[in-house]
Amino acid sequence: MILHLNAKPDEVMRAVEALWEFGRTKGVPEKALFGLALALEECGSNIVNHALKGDANQRFQASIDYTGSAVIIELRDRGPAFDPTEHHRVAPRSQEEKTGGWGIQLVRHYMDEIRYERRDGENVLQLTKHLVQEASRL
Repeated sequence: MILHLNAKPDEVMRAVEALWEFGRTKGVPEKALFGLALALEECGSNIVNHALKGDANQRFQASIDYTGSAVIIELRDRGPAFDPTEHHRVAPRSQEEKTGGWGIQLVRHYMDEIRYERRDGENVLQLTKHLVQEASRL
């Protein structure tokens, strides 16, 4: 599934809702969908607010793929280059900083793989969640 989205918060939520619907039709466990949705919302919000500066005329793309053993979300935007895999949390200097900046750590917690590439003037972020199959009972 590929979604073309305007840089608006409600478009991020549209992508999250589409992910939930897509995942449920594929039988993705709710626990995995929760982490995927949180990661999509966080990364999509970062694109809207930071990369595209909330300019609703700007667009970005979210694709969601199910392989049977994993769900892969790919986000593409034409904002300034930013590699979240290189971002490291530093101690906050002010009260304002204490409330924000934790999103990338949450994404790292819930995703099994995070890959970034700058390709043809685009940020390409790939988030992968491997689905653990229950062992068959004897």
